[in-house]
Amino acid sequence: MSKNGVAELSARELVDKYSAMIYRLAYARLQSNADAEDVTQEVLLRYIRADKSFNDEEHRKAWLLKVTVNVIKTLATSAHRRHDVELEEASGVTYEQQEPSGVKEAVAQLPEKYKVAIHLFYFEQLTIEQISKILNKSQGTVKSLLSRGRDKLRELLSEEGQYV
Repeated sequence: MSKNGVAELSARELVDKYSAMIYRLAYARLQSNADAEDVTQEVLLRYIRADKSFNDEEHRKAWLLKVTVNVIKTLATSAHRRHDVELEEASGVTYEQQEPSGVKEAVAQLPEKYKVAIHLFYFEQLTIEQISKILNKSQGTVKSLLSRGRDKLRELLSEEGQYV
């Protein structure tokens, strides 16, 4: 029992009690098993290293969720992840499934506001910050344009039978 009345958890108890919650949140945001596992491990390690005392179980859970969100944000915006996620992966289509020109043709069919953001991000490999300055839009707007552009790209490729 800790000094404030909340039971300390062993590493095993921590994993048993909270790892599934952390993993679900990470997977929902990142859509990657490997990334969700990495986030889960990082959050649990931060908990152990923090040696923090909590008022109650809800305080512990809230702290874990806040740290999870922060780790997800860091991973989602990392240069490593941005460069590893190719256009084909983002649309669910790999080069083995179609010729590269098919993706470029589909991008060309996107509405202009999505086409520009997609092109700058994937083909020019600019950062969201750089794109926001070029387009004179907030970084949040650029992220939204990229997300919606990917969705429309999936629809286009699906309609053409190139995305299953």
